[in-house]
Amino acid sequence: MKQIKCECGHVNPEGTVLCEACGKPVEGNQHIDGNEGKKLLNMRYDGSARRSQTYNKSIIDKIWSFFSSVKVGVWLIVITLLASAVGSILPQEMYIPADAESRDPAIFYEDRYGLFGLIYYQLGLHNLYSSWWYIMLIALIGISLVICSIDRFVPLYKALKNQKAKRHETFLNRQRLYSETETVSGEEIQHVKENLKKKRYKVRDENGHILAEKGRFSRWGPYVNHIGLIIILLAAILRFTPALYMDEYVWVREGEETVIPGTEGEYYIENKEFIFETHDENDERFSEAIEQEGMVASNYQTNVVISKAEEGAVTGADPELKPITEDEIRLNHPLKFDGYTLYQAGYQLNEFTNMSFKIHETDDESEEALDTFTIDLTSPETEYELENGFHVEIGQYYPDYYLDDNGEPASETNYPRNPAFVLYVTPPGGDTAEVSFLGIGRNIDATGENQYNVSIQDFEMHDVSGLTVRRDYTLPFFGLGAAIFMIGVIQGMYWYHRRIWIHPKGDGLLLAAHTNKNWFGIQKDIENVIEDTNIKMVEDQKELDE
Repeated sequence: MKQIKCECGHVNPEGTVLCEACGKPVEGNQHIDGNEGKKLLNMRYDGSARRSQTYNKSIIDKIWSFFSSVKVGVWLIVITLLASAVGSILPQEMYIPADAESRDPAIFYEDRYGLFGLIYYQLGLHNLYSSWWYIMLIALIGISLVICSIDRFVPLYKALKNQKAKRHETFLNRQRLYSETETVSGEEIQHVKENLKKKRYKVRDENGHILAEKGRFSRWGPYVNHIGLIIILLAAILRFTPALYMDEYVWVREGEETVIPGTEGEYYIENKEFIFETHDENDERFSEAIEQEGMVASNYQTNVVISKAEEGAVTGADPELKPITEDEIRLNHPLKFDGYTLYQAGYQLNEFTNMSFKIHETDDESEEALDTFTIDLTSPETEYELENGFHVEIGQYYPDYYLDDNGEPASETNYPRNPAFVLYVTPPGGDTAEVSFLGIGRNIDATGENQYNVSIQDFEMHDVSGLTVRRDYTLPFFGLGAAIFMIGVIQGMYWYHRRIWIHPKGDGLLLAAHTNKNWFGIQKDIENVIEDTNIKMVEDQKELDE
């Protein structure tokens, strides 16, 4: 790396704009646009050399230089925002409605949104926020923030920490605020020093060369912002770690007890009752909506019992459960326990629990039952041996029956909302089974020669509650990052880094000042501290840059 030696004897690294010791412009910065010694100095980072502008030989140097560019960081953010916008055009896979005809994304997007939905799915945009390239964009933004911060913070910190009170005259007369006074007494200088201390300036005197400074900590505001943003980005990436973030969905039927997904069998939930309430049809506030929709829900509520499996259970045996909480889950009123949160997210009314059937002779008008059996529609058996000798076998079971485009029977979902069966009934002592197709409102004799008929005798129904199970340990990281970010915003917005230099010259002095913002404020400070002295007020030399 090339080093540059200043006339003051200090050796500066390549890329330095202002000498680290005396502040004199390095190399060609003394003469700009033919206006020698008058062009205002570039005080950005106090003229210190940044690594990205110093090293540019190895591949590491080039990568560092690339990510240290603010333009690169801005473009990464723009690309990520555009990608996020595309991901919000259609619902992500996790937000496919619970009442959709099919929750299989390969079917849902094409059925609901046509060709555009199919393309959307095939491009993988239905899981955009968990895709590798989206996570990579977030990681690249984080890398850019880290490198940008280090590339600028380290040289600025060194420059401000090692700055001297004695500065080169060129450094002073090319500051924006500057004045020269021919005659000043020692008492007046001492008066100015005392006034600066009263205004809480930190005053340093090196053989008559004075540096008064305050508010330096405000310079670190942007870097504190970066730390907050980096923590927020890390939290966003950590949400893809199952140990720190989980978002599952579970259907629980009334009276059913099932394991809570994502808890590895540790916690169980029992649906004691699902409550669905609607607004009064005479309520004028909802009359229009009720007319359009038929009803407007006022409350979705699931009364649940949460139990915890006892430790030491025998492998393969049903665990012993200990209830730990009993509560209500309502829309916008979730249930929280042991780091998990349960939200009321969906429901299914009037789902079949079981159906009872009777077998009677086809020609018997009284339809007197010869035998009966009941099918549990949530977990039907394949065969039933009945008391009077009949044998029933379920050939096909369609929980949610419909006819597909080819006129073939199929099931829209796996939930028993419209059950239908193909039954093989073998009479006592018989060898040949009779085939029947049976469903709600349909009873079809497959051959037209059946001696026995099967019909629905009774049924039971229940409601089903859809619950979202969420565990999020990343929220404290988001909160910490946001708090640090706001500290940086306040730090850089409400405080200013102000510096005032006094340089003795013969019987007089040179007075110069610089601030990172609020030039009017520092001018008022100078006006107050030189009051009752012979020192000339500084002039704003901003027009030199225009």
